[in-house]
Amino acid sequence: MKIYRFLLCLVLCTVIVFSPVCSAKTVSSECDISDVAVPMSSDSVEAPVGTVLDIKARSAILLEPDTLTVLYESNADEPLPPASITKIMSLILIMEAIDSGTLKLEDVISTSEHAASMGGSQIWLKVGEGMTVDDLLKATVIASANDATVALAEAVAGSEEGFVALMNEKAQKLGMTGTVFKNATGLDAEGHISTAADVARMSAELLRHPLIKNYSTVWMDTLRGGESELVNTNKLVRFYEGTTGLKTGTTSTAGYCLAATAKRGDMELVAVIMGGETSPDRFEGAKKLLDYGFANYSVAKIKPDFKGGTKIKVTGGEEKFVPLSAAGEIEMLLKKSESANTTQEAELPESVPAPIKKGDKIGEIKVFSGDDIIGNIDIIATKSVKKMNFPRAFALMIRGLFTA
Repeated sequence: MKIYRFLLCLVLCTVIVFSPVCSAKTVSSECDISDVAVPMSSDSVEAPVGTVLDIKARSAILLEPDTLTVLYESNADEPLPPASITKIMSLILIMEAIDSGTLKLEDVISTSEHAASMGGSQIWLKVGEGMTVDDLLKATVIASANDATVALAEAVAGSEEGFVALMNEKAQKLGMTGTVFKNATGLDAEGHISTAADVARMSAELLRHPLIKNYSTVWMDTLRGGESELVNTNKLVRFYEGTTGLKTGTTSTAGYCLAATAKRGDMELVAVIMGGETSPDRFEGAKKLLDYGFANYSVAKIKPDFKGGTKIKVTGGEEKFVPLSAAGEIEMLLKKSESANTTQEAELPESVPAPIKKGDKIGEIKVFSGDDIIGNIDIIATKSVKKMNFPRAFALMIRGLFTA
């Protein structure tokens, strides 16, 4: 296997260095692309909840991104250098700029001297070279290109320094208390740190932008009319069912890092590995976390048992009763053992005072798993009832006399 990986790395590096089109324009990846084409084990982890997983990394976490529920963690709050998974925050700000119209995918960005000077992973942008936002996103997400990332950062904030200030501001808004960014790329810098828990939180935020998956799910692509080949540094995209992203990271200080996302059915998960000793360790570690999550949890749709036609007495209103209904079903993250054993209990007052507006909450349905409350569904009024006043009461009395 070691010989196979060495030969594969030699072939890939030969393609990188001796591209017949332009030796400097083919992507320079984090130089562990020797591993990305090696198939992963197809065995799934079926460990029950509470199992301690064998993950070879300094830090790990598994998160459900909609509810931010932590499903598994190991040393998840230790500040560590995050390498290129830093770019998750950069991508959040870039996606926000696209959503607001500040950037458009078809916009052409001219490469600055600073952006062109980035080392590490790159697409060898030349000073003054123009490239669309769409292509720069491909390079950033698929190949982790530092020069492309900085070009986008400068387009958003005018400078990398200004962009980094925005990154740290956003981190604080997201509650990422263990994170300090010093650059937009994840290149090693003193004081540039994050935690697995913070990376998982910002990964969940990035997933709120559906556009990211147009790039993070791509295995191979090209730039410059086919001159430059991009190979996704995240091998899970090719070898793990349901993978939706998200970002690898590797430096000599950080070791091997990965924020991996995958979706099966209605449930998406975020697995973060930081400080892996080898590239296979991070991918196998993320796979174990994701397998664990999919094996033990599911998103259940809870439909209310509360039936239509129910009504409740109104005091001091123009009408004696107001009809009620449940506000709708809810989706909940549950252990699979719980999803088939839920019960419901409606809580309503004996009466409600007028005035009442359509849609007002009147009571609630409590959803239980055993004795534990795991969720609530509102019970609402389906019509408005005005408060009774003297003129209205007198008019109703007169009408009653003539219709008796």
